[in-house]
Amino acid sequence: MTLAPTPQPFDPARYRSASVHYEQGRVPYAPALIQRVAEVAGLGAHHRVLDLGCGPGPLARRFAPLAREVVAVDPSPEMLAAARALAGAVANIRFVAGSSYDIGSALGQFRLAVMGRSFHWMDRVDTLRRLDRMIEPAGAMALFQDTAPAVPANAWRKVWQDICQRYEPKHGEHQTDPNWIRHEAVLLASPFSRLERFGVVERRPLDVETLVQRTLSMGSTSPSHLGEEKTAAIAAEIRGALADVREEVVETSALVAWRPASI
Repeated sequence: MTLAPTPQPFDPARYRSASVHYEQGRVPYAPALIQRVAEVAGLGAHHRVLDLGCGPGPLARRFAPLAREVVAVDPSPEMLAAARALAGAVANIRFVAGSSYDIGSALGQFRLAVMGRSFHWMDRVDTLRRLDRMIEPAGAMALFQDTAPAVPANAWRKVWQDICQRYEPKHGEHQTDPNWIRHEAVLLASPFSRLERFGVVERRPLDVETLVQRTLSMGSTSPSHLGEEKTAAIAAEIRGALADVREEVVETSALVAWRPASI
């Protein structure tokens, strides 16, 4: 069966107002997870890494000490500006304005391509075809994400999610698509069909201000989507309802994909 998942509409301005909230609000990837992905991908100091949809560059910064060069690509000028500022004096990260529709041989060859919470915004089939021409024969790609296990420490999430759902736009791209094809199915039908998943589960401190920043870093509840009045209202409601939040349990994980011939 040939999969032809419908791409999300391309919107380079989607996260323009979320960029200032992203670094403080989003769940950081566990250092042990970064190290594990580097190991299974055979990443060495002479290799290059592509960070596609880099946002403010959390993956680029974490892989930079493990590689010769990281090329970080994002279509949002605001995200790239934040990424450059956060990278500071790190010399081996090159930031490139563009999207998955722009990548190609001009960027060179890579041992590893990584994406953090960005693959779902792309034309996934087209992106994988492009990456097949850019990733070394023994190289890999990795999709990073975070999830929240259903444990007592995460009971506050129900309140938070209910608040967010009341403010999210009820139309367009933010509606859940019942015909959504999971990344695993798309990858299994691609050249990168050998899949392994790696994860780290941790208990972490959390406060309500970080939760407000996390809310405003989401595409569906960013200030540009909500408007000034609703942005102030959702922040106030979260602060009032969840002032006693102190911790969360998170799993940061990576779905790593190789070509079968690389076994």
